[in-house]
Amino acid sequence: MTATIDIGSDKLGAPVPVDIEELLATRLLVQGNSGSGKSHLLRRLLEESAPLVQQIVIDPEGDFVTLADAFGHIVIDAGAYDNREIVQLATRVREHRASVVLALDNLELEAQMRCAAMFLSTLFDAHRDHWYPALVVVDEAQMFAPAVAGDVSDETRRISLGAMTNLMCRGRKRGLAGIIATQRLAKLAKNVAAEASNFLMGRTFLDIDMARAADLLGMERRQAEAIRDLERGEFLALGPAICRRPVSVRIGSVQTSTRMGTHSLLPMPSASGAAMQASLFDPVAVPSPALAPAVVVAEPASATSEDLMEQIAGAQACVVEQDDSPLAPMADDIVNEILEEMAQDDECAFQPAAALYQDFVVRCRMRHMKVAPIDLATFRRRFAMAVAGIHDDRAAEWQGLVQLAGRVEDDMLAPFLMIGRAALAGAPCPSDEAIARAYGTRSPGRVRRLLEHMERNGLIVLRTDFGGRRSIGVPDLGLSTAASDDLKD
Repeated sequence: MTATIDIGSDKLGAPVPVDIEELLATRLLVQGNSGSGKSHLLRRLLEESAPLVQQIVIDPEGDFVTLADAFGHIVIDAGAYDNREIVQLATRVREHRASVVLALDNLELEAQMRCAAMFLSTLFDAHRDHWYPALVVVDEAQMFAPAVAGDVSDETRRISLGAMTNLMCRGRKRGLAGIIATQRLAKLAKNVAAEASNFLMGRTFLDIDMARAADLLGMERRQAEAIRDLERGEFLALGPAICRRPVSVRIGSVQTSTRMGTHSLLPMPSASGAAMQASLFDPVAVPSPALAPAVVVAEPASATSEDLMEQIAGAQACVVEQDDSPLAPMADDIVNEILEEMAQDDECAFQPAAALYQDFVVRCRMRHMKVAPIDLATFRRRFAMAVAGIHDDRAAEWQGLVQLAGRVEDDMLAPFLMIGRAALAGAPCPSDEAIARAYGTRSPGRVRRLLEHMERNGLIVLRTDFGGRRSIGVPDLGLSTAASDDLKD
C-alpha cells in the first residue's frame, strides 16, 4: 500500500508524485540558493503530507509557524523554555505523535544549535513504543551540520553535528525520516548529505556547489550545468521516492505563507528632500493630548511548558475524534474491512503497534475517511480481534468472549481470543505456530511461557493426554478446545 502526494508538475504538465512511505525509508536533501524557492518547496511538501504523517519542523527563521493556523501544528518558541523543558516537550511530541514547529528565531546561532541538537537527540532516544513514523524537516541544515568549524565552539558543533548524523544515518529504524534543506552544499557536512537517497536540486551558481550536486546525483559535470538554468520554483528531482531518472519539477501552489509574506517593490515616498531631512533630524515631538495614543501590539506571551505539553497531548485526541457526518454509521464496517485486510498479511503481526496504526490511518484516508475513527489503544484491541479471526465484535456470538477479554493485557489479547474462539467453536486447539504469530513472535519458548503465564492467571487450563494431544480450556466460558496433535515443547 502506498500514499503519494503531488508536489508539482514536469515540463509536460504531468503531476510529479512523491511516495511518502518510500520517503520515510530513504530521506530527502533539498538544495537551492537564496531565492530559488527552497522554502516554498518545503512548505508544499509539508502541506500535502500533513494529513498522512506526523511532522516535526526545525525552523531557524520562524518561517513555518503559519502551519499552525491551517493544519494544527503546535509552535514551540524555543527561547521561552530551558533545557529540561525542551527535553520534556520532545518526549511528549514522540509519545503523542503531535506535529510541531520548533521556532528558533529568537535565539543566537550557538543557542539554536544546542537547542536543536537537544530536541533531535531526545526524539532519537525515545522509547521503542513511541517509534512512530515522522518527517523531520530541518531548514538551513548547513547551520546545524557545518562542514567546517565556524563562529561557534567545538563542543557545540560536535553535539549538533552528532544529532544531525544520528537523524540521517540511524533515524530510519526509529521512524524518523530526515528532510534537510540547505543553501550551500559545500557548507553541509558530507556524511549528513550522503545519507539522503532523494534529491531536489534548485538553482545554484557556484562551481563548488555544482560539483557537489553532480557528485550526489551521479551526473557528469556538463549535465549538472543545467542547474544554473533552473528558474525560481523549479527543481531537478531524483530518487526512489520521486523518480528513477532526473526530472525537472515546477513546484505547485501553497495555502500558507511566511509571517512577513513576500517582498515586492513599493512606490517610493513622494516627500521632497527637505521634508525627508526634517522628518529624520528634527527633534522628536511629544504627542499632543488631543491625538489618540498609538496602539501598541504586544507580542503574544509564550505558553508555559505545562500548557504546551497539554496541547501536545491533546493533538492525538483531535486526530481520532469521531466523525459526525452522515457516513459515521458506516465507519465501523470500514474499520472491520481494513483490519481484516491487515490481519491477512503474514508479516503484520510482527510489526510494532505504532507502525501498524500508521498503516491503518493511511488506509482509512484511502477510503475517504477524514479522520481515523479509533485511537491507538482501541486499534490494538480491534487488531488483536482481527488476528484471532473475530472480524465483527458486534456479533452476538462473540459478546461473552469479548467481555471476558477486557481482563486480558493487550500484548496477549490476540492469543487468548484465538484460543477462546476455538473453544466456542469446539475446534482443535490452535498450534504453537498459530499462537506464535498472534503473539508476534517466532520463538517457541515465548509461546510456552505465554501459555504458562495465562494459566497462572486463571485465564486458561492446559491439558495434554497420554497421546501427547493438547487441549486448552477457558474456565470462565466453561468450554474447551478439541484435542490437537500439536505437542507441547
